[in-house]
Amino acid sequence: MLDYMIYLLAFAVGSILGLLFSYKQHGEPFVDTSLNAIAAVVAVIGWILAFNSGNVILSAVGFLLGGFIMGERPGYGRKETALGLIIAIIVYLILKCYSMM
Repeated sequence: MLDYMIYLLAFAVGSILGLLFSYKQHGEPFVDTSLNAIAAVVAVIGWILAFNSGNVILSAVGFLLGGFIMGERPGYGRKETALGLIIAIIVYLILKCYSMM
């Protein structure tokens, strides 16, 4: 039960930090429609750690990174989060299928 509390707290802290960072980086309303490569890499690493690490500390770091990208200003970070989640789910399924063999 304590694990879930750590994950929730890490995600909330990441979301707040992402929102603060996003307001400093983007002063204007949502106008940038391109994919931010650095945010995409952070999201992929974060969600893979969150779902596939098997370690409380690494999962918490993953949720912190995932929350950082997901918590950006409205419109920013949505493509990166979706990409990170899709890749993390694919990695999870590959690891599960490989462990069944």
